[in-house]
Amino acid sequence: MNQHNKDRIVGLLKGIETGDPESVRVVNEARYIQHNPQTREGSVGLAELFKQLAATNPRVNIVRVFEDGDFVFAHTEYDFASRNIGFEVFRFEAGQAVEHWDNIQRRIDPEDDGPSMVDGPVEPTDLSLTEFNRATVRRFVDDVLISGTEGKLEDFIETDHYTEHHPHTDGGHSVFAAQLGSKHLSHSRVYEKRHHLLAEGSFVLTACEGRLNGRHTAYYDLFRLQGGKIIEHWDTIETIPDRQEWRNDNGKF
Repeated sequence: MNQHNKDRIVGLLKGIETGDPESVRVVNEARYIQHNPQTREGSVGLAELFKQLAATNPRVNIVRVFEDGDFVFAHTEYDFASRNIGFEVFRFEAGQAVEHWDNIQRRIDPEDDGPSMVDGPVEPTDLSLTEFNRATVRRFVDDVLISGTEGKLEDFIETDHYTEHHPHTDGGHSVFAAQLGSKHLSHSRVYEKRHHLLAEGSFVLTACEGRLNGRHTAYYDLFRLQGGKIIEHWDTIETIPDRQEWRNDNGKF
């Protein structure tokens, strides 16, 4: 993959503002696999969606964008009729997007003037440590979030300098510590399966499947690492709609 694929995705997402069907030409309609359950397949489905969204006078802020082999993944802020935060993942073949996943939730203002859901560093550093950081987050997700080995939490998180962007915690405490320490598991976020693990330098994105308050849920978590430990975290949480509501047959993941 080359640097132009990042630019192509920026152009595609900014096309939401105008509804311009030309912006979706980066999509290979014949091969495109759409994993947003509420969007039809192919560039025609995207063009329809963009046209609908453009009527709301939307604003699209692409906060961060990264590359990992054939994948581009972006952290975005959308202002449609309401403000939303999203993660977008695209897989490329021969310069065109052939597969797409996303996870979007309503933006929630932070409590007590803490960090917002999108602020913080945007450029990856330590590019030579990409695989090391990827492996660290893989162990964290598998051993702590899925297996629930709470005692290992401090092995992965730099607690002295940690910044949390989840809106319902203050910026200095890990959302995972609070959730794993919950005595009422049905009211906490439960991770069951890891699907995607994408990385560029100091940033690693994971997409996991689980339950929140008993409901089928997708968790996208973006981690920033420094010195071999997680030092910052952003996320989006989205309920997966019931099967009868899907507009394609590809599944969320």
